[in-house]
This record gives sequence, C-alpha cells and structure tokens, in this order.
Amino acid sequence: MQKVLLVTPPFTQFNTPYPATTQLKAFLESEGYACEQRDLGIEVAAEVFSAEFLSAAFPPGHPAGRDYSAVIDSVMRFLRGDDDTLTMRIVNGSLLPDGDWGGSDEDMEWSFGVAGTHDKARYMATRFLEAVAEALRTYVDPHFEMVRYGERISTYAERFDELSAALAKPLTRIEDVMLRKLEVYIAQVRPTVVGFTIPFPGCLLSALRCAQFLKMEYADIVVVFGGGFPNTEWRQLDTPALFDYADYVTLDDGELPLLRLLRYKEGLLDKQQLLRTYCRENGRVRYIDDRQSDMPVQVRNDALPVPDFGGLPLHSYLSLADMANPMQRLWSCGRWNKLMMAHGCYWAKCAFCDTTLDYIQRYDAPRAATVVDRMERIMQQTGCSGFHFVDEAIPPRLLGEVCQEILHRRLTVSFWGNIRFEKRYDAALCRLMADAGCIAVSGGLEVASDRLLQWIGKGVTVQQTMQAARHFRDAGIMVHTYLMYGFPTETLEETIEALDNVRRMFAEGSLQSAFWHRYAMTVHSDSGQHPEKYGARRRAGETPHPFCNNEIPFEAPFNYDLDAVGDALRVATYNYMNGLGLDMPVRKWFRDLLRPEAPHHKKR
Repeated sequence: MQKVLLVTPPFTQFNTPYPATTQLKAFLESEGYACEQRDLGIEVAAEVFSAEFLSAAFPPGHPAGRDYSAVIDSVMRFLRGDDDTLTMRIVNGSLLPDGDWGGSDEDMEWSFGVAGTHDKARYMATRFLEAVAEALRTYVDPHFEMVRYGERISTYAERFDELSAALAKPLTRIEDVMLRKLEVYIAQVRPTVVGFTIPFPGCLLSALRCAQFLKMEYADIVVVFGGGFPNTEWRQLDTPALFDYADYVTLDDGELPLLRLLRYKEGLLDKQQLLRTYCRENGRVRYIDDRQSDMPVQVRNDALPVPDFGGLPLHSYLSLADMANPMQRLWSCGRWNKLMMAHGCYWAKCAFCDTTLDYIQRYDAPRAATVVDRMERIMQQTGCSGFHFVDEAIPPRLLGEVCQEILHRRLTVSFWGNIRFEKRYDAALCRLMADAGCIAVSGGLEVASDRLLQWIGKGVTVQQTMQAARHFRDAGIMVHTYLMYGFPTETLEETIEALDNVRRMFAEGSLQSAFWHRYAMTVHSDSGQHPEKYGARRRAGETPHPFCNNEIPFEAPFNYDLDAVGDALRVATYNYMNGLGLDMPVRKWFRDLLRPEAPHHKKR
C-alpha cells in the first residue's frame, strides 16, 4: 500500500493553510490510503523570522542582524496571538527598532482611531516583518519575499532555462532551512509518494528545490506536482527537463488523478489508465488522460469528504495586517477556514476568464445541508468559526439556502467570499446573509462601463452592481471589487467613466476597497482563443512555448498610454479608500493624459 505525503511549499499565506492538501488528504484516506500533510511554508517562516536565524544570517555587526533579531521573537508571538500584552509597547514605539512602521500620527489616527490599538499594533508589526523580509532579500536570498519565493523567474517562464540555472546554484540559507524541514517530514512519515501543490508561481522554485533534494537523497520516492499553477500554465507542456525533478504532473482536481496513479504504482491499473497526467517516456513528455474506462473522471461535490486539517500547525499561523483598509485586511488577517461551496462558476461566460478550464467550466453544487455539515466538522477540527469561501462565484440561490441552514442550526460563524454582483442580491438576501454571519463579499465590476460589460459577457450592468452593493452596505456587509482596464476597444473616456462610477460607490459608502488589474489575454479565455471577436489580434510570430503558456501578447488600437492610465487609476483608488478626493472631478486624475501632447501606446 502506498503512503502519501502532501506538501504545500513556500510560500502561499502566513495566516491560514492553503486548502488543496486538506481536501486531498481527506479523499485519499477515504479510499484507504495512509496520507499526511505538511505546510512547509509556515514552518520555514517560523524559523526564518527568528532571533537565531537573523542573528546568524546577516554580516557581522549589520543593524538588521542586531536590531531585528532583538525583537523578532516577540513580534512573532504577538502576530500568532500568543502575547497580546505587547500591543501597547508596539504602538508607543518602545519595542520596535527605529523605523517608519505606521506612517504619520494623523494617518494612523484616521485609520485606527484612538481606541483601535490592537489593529494599529498588528499593522505596525506587519510593516516591521516586511522590512525584515526586504533585508533578507537584499543580504541573504534574492528570491525571498513575503508569501512568495522566486516569483520573478517563475512568472511567464516560456522556457525552463532560468529556473534550471537557479537550481544549479548552491543552496541559500532559506533553502537550507526548507530542505532540513522536508528531511524531518520524510523521516516522520516515510512516504512512498510525495505530492506538491503549486497554486502560484511564487511556490514553483521552492517545489522544484524540494523535488531536486528528494531525487538526490530519496530516489525511490515518487514525486508528483499539481495545483493551480500547472492547471493554467502547463496545458501545453513540452519540457522533458522538468521530469528530472517530478515523476508526474497532474491537472485539474487532483483526487482521481492521484488515486489512479497510486493504483497504477500498486499494479492495479495499466499506465494508459492514468487520468490528466503528464510523465516522461523515452525522453519525451507524454500526456495520459483515460476517460474511456468505467472508472469515474470526476468526483461529485456532494460525494467529497470533509477536508481534513490533521497535521497542520494551526497554532503557528500569523494574523497580519498589511493594509489599514479593513476589507483588504481579510486576505491576511485571521486564520480563516478555506472552503469551496460549489465547484466551478455558475455563469462561466465572461470573455476575459479562463472558462475553458475545468475548475471554472464545470459547475457542480452540493446541497446546502452538505455545506453546513462540512462547516461544523471543520470547526470541530480547527476550533475556528471563520470561513473564507474560495469559489469562483458563490451561487446566490445556494448561498441563501446555506444561510437559512446556518440559522436553523443556530450556528455562530463568520464568513466571506467571492460573488457576482447581480439583481438576486436584493435587500432580503443581503439581510439574511448578514444574520447568518456574512461579513464581506468581493466581486468583479471589471470595466465598470455598460457597453464594455455587455461586450465581455459579464451579464450585469453598472446599475445592478451599484444597487447590489447598496444592499450589502445596508446589511452591514463590506464590499471589495475587482476592476480591469485596457480591454480591447476601451476608450479613455470609458475608463474615466468607470473610475467615476467607482468614486460614486465609495462616496455613498457601498464600496470599502477596490483593485485595478490591467487586462491580460489568456490562452484559456474566449478573448484569447478568438481575439478578433474583441477587436484585438495575437502578436505575429507567437507560438506555444515549451514550458509555460498562459498570457498571450496581443495588439489592439489604444490611442492613449495604458501605463499612465494604470498609475492614475491606482492613485485615485488609493485616495478613495482613505476617504480622500471623493469630491474632486475624476478627470483631474488623468490631467497629464488629456494634454494634446500626451504619448500614445498601442501594444500590450
């Protein structure tokens, strides 16, 4: 019988476990396999952000080694929630070394008031941790950042060359910590298979380092890669060198691909019965996806077991506050139980979205009672009643039923998640959500222009979005929106109109935070597969790359500077989130662009 170790490599989040391994562990154990999980990221962070590590890592006499190491253990205890008595010492400046840990007294009082000392201390402690990370990146390891590692060389990596070069270099101090901890895991679990989830590019280099170590020291262990990064970037994988590190790469939901792989290794299946799996044969990459056998290719949502948090160091996670904004803090503050209510997106029609991929395209919703059963079981495991639903978009009908079930069982929970702004979020549903424990929602307003919303197939109007946001506001639920600029055919006037709509929402209190993304044409979206439909064309000469394929270089006729537009949108929105500039005409944010001599920018 195979024994499995599932690993989340550095770094994803410091405040809560990433959910992939909890679901996979529960599934594999339900199939009779022994399975353990470890969050290598939080355990590496715990050692790196320590007095012992910092005092040894920096050059002798360096202020970072001396001053930061003197207080880092106290700061980490505070951020874990183990020593709240340090709150006043952080706020009054007697604990942290000299530095700008919060901004001016006026800014801090506006953000936290005179009584919000704990939030203020958490924000200042997080700023201090960010300064430690910057010093580590400068003097110890150029790949190290807060909640990411080697992201620059992993993002849009058309070829494996730069990653291969990084893996040929000597270990850094941080990589040495990582591999020593991995070695402890191997000794504890004695696995025959080690699976690494790679949700983001900031986890890829560390996963490769771990796999490299396993191949050198434990050649008999089977190494498997999966997760969000392979799912989006490796659909056209043709890099045999990757399989010097991993034996297999699985795509989409990992339950059944892993199960078939384990049964193949036990001699119960033939190799051609693997599911959504890459391997190397005769020096070439082979993709195997057997959907013809009588074995299932998907697991229905209702049939999935409750995620299992066993083996995760729940006491080690940090509650950070990297933003003063209370809505944006939710992503880093608090140990939320991450849970998916429904698989996929019930809309799945947006032109910019990766709607051809399984995790969006295949919508599968469970019964409301099943969702709440899972919530109760997870609360028993973790001792935490807060949930972050990580759905593409929570279905409003199911959400209403879940809220009714929570209230029927008299549960006390808090939750938030991603939604689509639509007319079904009326006053009654929003009030029901708040009564059941919903504290915040996030959703895409995207281009914030009715012509463009129709153009991209969003299925909502600006007015519907604003009305839904008002209903959330009236129910006491915070709102964050994702926005987009630079979609083909978008004019500068439409962008200005979009910002004005956002300004109005901030001014009326129906929006607490927002973030602008520059439109990226991806190979898995309808706009990427049919760019001409949307007024764009792929850049000539671009062919699939042997390693990563996701964002597509394209050309579209913009007669204004997209970089300058992005800067203006970010500056304006930052001010709006801080209550500033709401009465100022939005055109003033674009005054440099509106000058006759303003530069033009026509290519993405």
